[in-house]
Amino acid sequence: MKVLRRRQHLWRYLFVFAALALLLTGCGDPRLNSLDPSGPAGRVQLSLIQLSFWIMFGVLTVVTIIYVYVLVRFRERPGQNEIPKQVEGNTKLEILWTVIPIVLLAVLAVPTVSTTFSLSKKSPQGQAIEVKVVGHQYWWEFIYPQYGFRTSQELHIPVGKKVHFEVTSTDVIHAFWVPNLGGKVDAIPGKKNYMWLQADKPGRYAGKCAELCGASHALMDFTVIAQTQQDFDKWVKAQQHPQSMATNKTLEQGKKLVAQNCIGCHAVRGAGFRYEGKKGPELTGFGQRTTIAGFLPHDEKHLQAWLKNPQAFKPGARMPKIGYLDDQEMKALTQYLMSLK
Repeated sequence: MKVLRRRQHLWRYLFVFAALALLLTGCGDPRLNSLDPSGPAGRVQLSLIQLSFWIMFGVLTVVTIIYVYVLVRFRERPGQNEIPKQVEGNTKLEILWTVIPIVLLAVLAVPTVSTTFSLSKKSPQGQAIEVKVVGHQYWWEFIYPQYGFRTSQELHIPVGKKVHFEVTSTDVIHAFWVPNLGGKVDAIPGKKNYMWLQADKPGRYAGKCAELCGASHALMDFTVIAQTQQDFDKWVKAQQHPQSMATNKTLEQGKKLVAQNCIGCHAVRGAGFRYEGKKGPELTGFGQRTTIAGFLPHDEKHLQAWLKNPQAFKPGARMPKIGYLDDQEMKALTQYLMSLK
C-alpha cells in the first residue's frame, strides 16, 4: 500500500510540473520572439526551425507507435508460463533504421548548410549598410565605417535594406542576437564573424547577448531602431554633425565635470573636448537615447543612480562610481548629459 501511495504522489507531482511547464511557456518578453520574424533572415531561419521540428515530431510519432504496439502485442498474459521466442537480430530492420536517420539528417543538413553560408555572405559594395559590432563587458559598440562615426547600445538601421555586420569582441566571447530579425552570431576576440539582417517595418527590436560572458551577461542588452530611409538619413546627418553646446551656467558646469570625470573613457563628439576616450560607450547624442546602460529607464533619476554606483546595477562593469560628487554637481552633470542631442 505504501508503494502504491508513493506512486500516486509521484504521478501527481509529474502532472503539476507538466502543467507548470506548459503554463510558463507563455511567459517572457514578446520582443524576444524568434518565432515571429520581422525580416527575411528571420523567416529563413524559422523555416529551418519548422523543418527540424516536423522531422523530430515524425520520428517521435513512429517510435511511440512502435513502442505502444510492442507493449500491447507482447505483454505478459495470464497463464503464460513459457518464455517468448528470442530474436537476436534482423538484417533488413537494422539496415532500415540506419538508412532512415541518414536520410533525415541529409534532409536537414543540406538547407541548414546552404542557409548558414547565405546569411554570412557579404553583399556587393554599396548594396548594404556596413556595421562593425564590437562586444564589451557589458555593452555593445556599433561602428559605421561608411559614415565615419560610432555609437553604443542603440543600433539604427534603415527599413527594407540589408545591413551587413562584422562581429567581434575585445575581451571574452559574446553573442550578437536580435530575435525578431534573425539568429545569433558569436563575437569572439581576435576573430571576425559575419551576418546580415533586414527589418521589414519601422520599430524597435530588442537585442541580447546570447553567450554567457560574466556576472552581468543577462543585462547586456541593446536596441535596434529600424527607421524609414528618410529618418535614417536624418539620424546619420545628426551623428556626423552633432551639436553639444552648453547654453547656461548649469550645463557649463556639467560640461566641466564631464571633462574631469568622463572624457578619459568616453567620447562626446562636437562638444569641443580635446580628447575623446574610446574605452567606454560613445556618449554623443546621449540625450536622445531610449535607455541608460542598455536596460534602465532614460531619465535623470536613473542616470544619477547609475553614475553614483554602476556596480549596483551591472556587477562586474568596468565603469567606476563617481559618488563623491555632491547633489548640485551630480544634477549639473546629468543635465548636461541629457542635453547631448
